[in-house]
Amino acid sequence: MLARRRALSHDQWLASSRMAQRQLIALEEFLRAGCIALYAPAHKETDTVEILEAAFAAGKRVLYPAVCGERMVFRQVEALQHLAEGSFGILEPCPTGVDLHADEPDLIVVPGVAFDHCGHRIGYGKGYYDRFLRHPGRKAHLVGLCHDFQLVDGAIPAEEHDMRMELIVTDRRIVHIKGSGS
Repeated sequence: MLARRRALSHDQWLASSRMAQRQLIALEEFLRAGCIALYAPAHKETDTVEILEAAFAAGKRVLYPAVCGERMVFRQVEALQHLAEGSFGILEPCPTGVDLHADEPDLIVVPGVAFDHCGHRIGYGKGYYDRFLRHPGRKAHLVGLCHDFQLVDGAIPAEEHDMRMELIVTDRRIVHIKGSGS
């Protein structure tokens, strides 16, 4: 899956990213959210810059993740320029920002290597998102964002502690996951 994603030309990546972002921006969950958590894409993950711009235009607070040792935190950003290369070469908010808890965002956009139709995801294996999302105060809707080929027909192996998405948004479709409610 990673090789297939990396093999995307820039134009393919950009077109797929634009379509997926526009689908997400049109979601009722996005429209109602006052605070959203995004990610900075790595290795041709679906881009999020249009979501960021739409959120700012609508007056929403925007958070991005930062890896601090064995845990991931989210910090508010005021502009894309407030991100700098951090852990694993991924853009992160400045380390002097305030760490926010999982009960802050109303919508969390989650990247992944692959997703299935039950809302399970495969990440990079470090468990940062799963640990963060297990916070008992979390109220956010969980939305997996990916290129359509990353949404697989078969079941992804999952453990009880793995967090399920409520929605999967791709460049071609939106999948509402039954029984995943947050």
